[in-house]
Amino acid sequence: MSSPASVERIVVPPREGRAVRVAAGASFRVVDLEGQQVGDLFAFVDGDVGEYASAEHTRVGLSRLFPQVGESFLTNLRRPILTLVADDSPGLHDMLFAACDPTRYATLGWAGPHASCQDNLLTAMAEAGYATIEVPQPINLFMHIPVGPDGSLGFEPAQTRPGDSVTLRAELPVVVVLSACPQDLNPINGPGPTSLAIELLATGAQD
Repeated sequence: MSSPASVERIVVPPREGRAVRVAAGASFRVVDLEGQQVGDLFAFVDGDVGEYASAEHTRVGLSRLFPQVGESFLTNLRRPILTLVADDSPGLHDMLFAACDPTRYATLGWAGPHASCQDNLLTAMAEAGYATIEVPQPINLFMHIPVGPDGSLGFEPAQTRPGDSVTLRAELPVVVVLSACPQDLNPINGPGPTSLAIELLATGAQD
């Protein structure tokens, strides 16, 4: 079966973020262009950004660490906001870790400025017209965080190959932000940060 045709591709350069508006009922695909790149994904209700995709509410609602294909991410008001339509990747994702931020890099020993998913989110949402937002727990696509039998969390390189992707459908009108995670002080992005893409899909193509 061929992949749904895209009508627009927005490339997210390494260490940067981009915001796109997606209408309710429309689908989009997140593509790892070069492989082994984590994408921090956020989704806010367009027009009411106090409601957003919530990792903690999704975990409770589904009784899972991450949705399966056909299941939905929930908002902080417990409404479906995004549905996982397809997962054409190794299926390793995370919904436990906060977005990286300047303090995180300082604790890892970095001195001076460093790009972060938190700053990418804030910049992208400001450009979309929302200067003040909550910074939610992201949906960490392609991020490989194994959980040990003692509850410990590992940091392993993403297992994606070039062209691997996930497809999601918006259940509400949303502003979606994707950050090509800048993390280079642990191995989650393999040899180093690379590019991602958001592909907006033709209406009906996801069916």
